[in-house]
Amino acid sequence: MNTPKGPSPAAPSPFKADIPRRVVDIPGAPKRPEGGQVEVRKLIVGRDISLSGEITACDVLVVEGTVEARLRDGRTIEIAETGLFKGSVEIDEADIAGRFEGEITVRGRLRLRAGGRIQGSIRYGELEVEAGGQLSGDIQVIDTVRKPAVEAPVVRAPVETF
Repeated sequence: MNTPKGPSPAAPSPFKADIPRRVVDIPGAPKRPEGGQVEVRKLIVGRDISLSGEITACDVLVVEGTVEARLRDGRTIEIAETGLFKGSVEIDEADIAGRFEGEITVRGRLRLRAGGRIQGSIRYGELEVEAGGQLSGDIQVIDTVRKPAVEAPVVRAPVETF
């Protein structure tokens, strides 16, 4: 009997050409509407890759290599243990396990991991530092919710003279 070798043209291919993408829920990111998807603009700078310039229209930046840039109005920055970011960042949330050098403003929570180091001008709404994390430079808390100034009443006590 002659049997054909290899897959027959009518047999389904064992390889799937269309691989579904895994969608990651990011704190603070808009929720997907029913039946639809919200696209998250994510940039990953891999290990041994260097990038320099200005980064715009980026919701999530993941740094595993080296980035020298300015990033404004993003949602999240993650700097891996192998990552280095030099420049300035204005962001909602930050998770730093590598190194950051420059100016960082985090409107929400700044999370510094055990091996992470931040050097420069640091402004944050909330701060979480694991044992071993290092901060150095000008460090300020952002007053995220302005409370109206309330003046304390002045109490005058009578003065007795003898």
